[in-house]
Amino acid sequence: MEEAPIPLYYKLYLDLKRELEEDYKKGDKLLTENEICDKYGVSRLTVRRALEELSKEGLLTRKRGQGTFYTGKKQEEELTRLTGFTDEAAKQGHKTKSIVLENRLIEIPAELVEEFKVPKDGRVVLLKRIRFLDEDPYAIETAYLNPNADIRVLNIIERDMSKESLYSILTNEYGIRFTHAVETLEVTTLNKEQAKYLSQNEGSIAALRTRYTYIEDKKCIEYVKSVYRGDKYKFKIVRKA
Repeated sequence: MEEAPIPLYYKLYLDLKRELEEDYKKGDKLLTENEICDKYGVSRLTVRRALEELSKEGLLTRKRGQGTFYTGKKQEEELTRLTGFTDEAAKQGHKTKSIVLENRLIEIPAELVEEFKVPKDGRVVLLKRIRFLDEDPYAIETAYLNPNADIRVLNIIERDMSKESLYSILTNEYGIRFTHAVETLEVTTLNKEQAKYLSQNEGSIAALRTRYTYIEDKKCIEYVKSVYRGDKYKFKIVRKA
């Protein structure tokens, strides 16, 4: 069977994407539609289709009266390694910060009683933060920490978690060693509150990530539920034969 030809707009999309990632810095202004037409010898309709694809991917943003600008590459996280948000971002040269929405003791949610092995009236630490990369909000992270696994996690409520890395505290200060984690990823949409925190429109596509983290003796020390902007974040999985 003869293969269908690749649409011209898609070829242009690939060329523009490669040019953006190789030659542009975040915040750089893109050529105008007419300039792209002249440079690549294509129609304005073809250019618009290609730019639409790049915008859907979160690589471009339009500013009325100013033009179209490159938003930068998506933050990529490799899911084969057990790391925290701050460490993963630093590895790729990004600056991070957080806005703490909640950091307190709460009664354990019913769905965590069995996994945390805590009584129904037991207390856990709730740490909810908006996570930023290079001044842009990327994710809303809600972490539940289990004092039954290690009593020292209670100290987290006394820390300034707008500046500190949770994983750094647990591993470097407390010497806690994680053995493994179980994660799930789902596609979701942002509700009104989430959209406000992430500077997005309500109903925008996002990634919902949940993770149970374990230490020795199969104790679950943490449950994290995170919502990531779909236009700014992607996950990479490496499978080995």
